[in-house]
This record gives sequence, structure tokens and C-alpha cells, in this order.
Amino acid sequence: MTYYFAFRKTQGCTSLTIAKDISALRAFGSYLVRKNIWQENEVLLLDRPKASRALPKVLSVEEIDRILDSIDVSTPTGIRDRALFELIYSCGLRISEVSGLLIGNVHMKEKLLLVRGKGDKERVVPFGNEAHKWLSVYLKEARPVLVKQKIVPQIFVNYQGKPISRKGIWKNFKQLRLSAGVDAKVHTLRHSFATHLLEGGADLRSVQELLGHSDLSTTQIYTHVNDCDLQAYHREFFPGHITDFGDKDEDEK
Repeated sequence: MTYYFAFRKTQGCTSLTIAKDISALRAFGSYLVRKNIWQENEVLLLDRPKASRALPKVLSVEEIDRILDSIDVSTPTGIRDRALFELIYSCGLRISEVSGLLIGNVHMKEKLLLVRGKGDKERVVPFGNEAHKWLSVYLKEARPVLVKQKIVPQIFVNYQGKPISRKGIWKNFKQLRLSAGVDAKVHTLRHSFATHLLEGGADLRSVQELLGHSDLSTTQIYTHVNDCDLQAYHREFFPGHITDFGDKDEDEK
């Protein structure tokens, strides 16, 4: 079995893939034990490799502006998209959270949202002035045109006046990123929200609360993004003995 996983590694499989393979075999081994085919689960002797997490892709403020400014706000659906994506970025929302957001949970005067996240956990998230501006335009001008006489509890609706789906949001964003020439996904706006907060001086615990993470270690991935920036700044501006991380000056070799 060890030779098999060594072979998998030579085929280019990542540590995460191999860890998943071992988990699957452990479950199969437990089944064999229950069926009295194995006396004990031998796969439990295998250690799962520690899978490294890839750093999330983050956009600059300028790239986000390019995406948002590419939206045609001359139509009701365009105004809706501007309000929707402004809100995702301003609050760090998941796509499921924004698609299920209820009108009754949006407090315009206080600029606060009551968001229902994973595991039905609720959190209160503030939103900024730009999101407030476009959300106000959407609620007053665009949404009534889209919903007509329908009663729809969700704040964001499609062109038929029905609650907008996650697939619909993905499709619309794909067109926007192509128009803006920016490589990104909807979730990239959430990553960017968290990273920009930390860059602006927010503490990690506050960002955890805003994102709705149950474990602080999940939020800590964004500090590694900042670490990459710090390394870049160090390489560019620090005239020390180390010219690059891991590379010493010729005199020290």
C-alpha cells in the first residue's frame, strides 16, 4: 500500500489528494472489518500527509473598481448587480448568503445586515457608503420594476422577479470579469474584503466575526497573504545582507 501512494506521488498527486485517498481507504477498511473480512483496519497504520492550503487569490482595490465600474447601470438588472456585488465586497459575503438575504434583515439606516451563514449561524455585518448608495438606488428604482406585484422576501431577484440563484450570480459575474479583464471568481471578493481589512489595521478576531468563521485558524490564511506582501516590500526596500529570501550575498556563501 505504501508503494501505491509513492506511485501516486510520482504521478503528480498533491498531498491533499493523497490525504483524501487514505481517508477513503480507511473508511473502506472499516467496512471490511465490519464484514469480518479483515480482523483490523490496517489502513489506520498509514499517516495522512499534512495538506498545505493554497493562498486565496486576492484582488487589488483598483481591480475591484474595474469590475464594479464595468457594470451597465442603465438597466434594472444592472443596478441590481452593482448593489449585489458592492454588498458582497463591502461585507465579505458568501454567494449563498447574498442570494438568500432577506429584505427584513437589511437595516439601511444603521447600515447593518443580519446574515445567515453556514450552519444557520447568524451574524451582524456593517456595510459601507458605496454599498449603501447602490442598495438604496436598487430598492427604490430597480427592484420594484423587477418584482412588479409579487411578494418576494429575498432582497435580490432576477429579471422575472424571482429570487436570484447562485448560478445566476456566478453567470453574471463571469461576464463582468471578462468585460473588466480581471481573473477572479465571486468568492474572490470575499477574500479581498478580508485581506483589505487586515491591511487596513483590523485585528484578526474582528475579521473572523465579520466573515462568520467558527475557527480562527480559517481566518489566519489571510495573514499569510499579507506575509507575501511583506516579503515583497522587504526585497524591494531593505538594503540588508539578504538580497532575496533564502539567498545570501556572495561574501556570505
